Amino acid sequence: MARDDLFAAPVAAQPAEAPAGENRRHAPLAARMRPRNLAEYAGQQHILGAGQLLRRAIEADRIESLLFYGPPGTGKTSLAQIIARQTQCKFERLSGVESNVADMRRVLAGAHNRLENTGARTILFIDEIHRFNKAQQDVLLPDVESGVIRLIGATTHNPFFFVNAPLVSRSQIFELRPLGEADLLALLQRALADAERGLGYLKITVHEPALRHLARLADGDARKALNSLEIAALTTPPGADGVVVVDLATAEQSIQKKAVVYDGDGDAHYDTISAFIKSMRGSDPDAALYWLAKMIHAGEDPRFITRRILICAAEDVGLADPMALVLAVAAHQTAEFTGWPEARIPIAEAAIYIATANKSNSVIKAIDAALADVKSGRTLAVPEHLRDGHYAGAERLGHGQGYQYAHEGAGHFVAQDYLGANKRYYEPTTQGVEKKLKERLEHWRAEFAKAREGRTA
Repeated sequence: MARDDLFAAPVAAQPAEAPAGENRRHAPLAARMRPRNLAEYAGQQHILGAGQLLRRAIEADRIESLLFYGPPGTGKTSLAQIIARQTQCKFERLSGVESNVADMRRVLAGAHNRLENTGARTILFIDEIHRFNKAQQDVLLPDVESGVIRLIGATTHNPFFFVNAPLVSRSQIFELRPLGEADLLALLQRALADAERGLGYLKITVHEPALRHLARLADGDARKALNSLEIAALTTPPGADGVVVVDLATAEQSIQKKAVVYDGDGDAHYDTISAFIKSMRGSDPDAALYWLAKMIHAGEDPRFITRRILICAAEDVGLADPMALVLAVAAHQTAEFTGWPEARIPIAEAAIYIATANKSNSVIKAIDAALADVKSGRTLAVPEHLRDGHYAGAERLGHGQGYQYAHEGAGHFVAQDYLGANKRYYEPTTQGVEKKLKERLEHWRAEFAKAREGRTA
């Protein structure tokens, strides 16, 4: 089989009549392919893997109130439906955007009657629960407390900040994470093979690079990946043999983003970040911006980029310009808060600053030299006058005696022995701020040397 055919769906003859389920095909592919049970559910192994708390609670039917939060397309609604199906509960759905208190009271009354007359439990799923105001959320509290309903709230916002504290305290909270590329690939393959709910009723071949592009550019969103595949399949005319062929160019159009030669865990991934770091270290802001743009366009995790910027600021700029690390930390925190596409601005600002800053690697050389000494040399004892003297009996041991408080000396400096050995690790350069540090440190070290000579004379 050719490489491009690895991900092709089995070719089936186009049915003469609409197959079973044709009346459902007006629904988006993502809606049709919702998982029906935990076996079909993709991702979230940190909460649904074997032995994990949520899976155990579902299998033992010990679900009470839950709050799911995470990005769109991570399976919050699907998981709620699976839980209702597996625990044999009536599933009621409300929306924080569209529903009001009257809708809530109607569902709560129905749940109460159902429980009282038949003993059947009700799961009330509220999408975008953070959109309800405090008064609306408070309406739920009595029935959540009494067990009339099993509440499952879904939100893209952190519930500790956007959901009332009383409701949070009565609920178990689970964070759903963006799906990995492997999970999305499996979902796309399943949709291509499923003739009842998916695209398996079509004669279609999807090239492997196209499928991987859709999985990568969906940003962990299963809905986006599946609906992009459907757009590609239904808008591409069949060839002379009646087969719809979806190639990389078609996938790029369907998800509206061009593919970049950039594999998320292969050579291009590491080569690009290497070029980015070396461009900043080499003081070329234009090259750094190009490699940054390539990573942004390819959908790289902003945290991966900002972590490397932080390291570069400390390792390659260091104390020649201490503001580089401050700006790198600010860029990292801002990117974490905003996400793409706004994160490109603070990240680019930090990259430009570091690329144009004075450079010094004295910090990493100093700490590595000290570590090498600790690992290979004899461990130095703490000098008596530097030891802790704040406990009963310390004075009898001589701990802390003879220590001179630096702030009582001229210029807030006292020349005394702080190590018990003559060691030099930090060697400042003459770059930027370090030039002044070098002058100051040379003066202090001369005073330390005099103090040591006086002590040994």
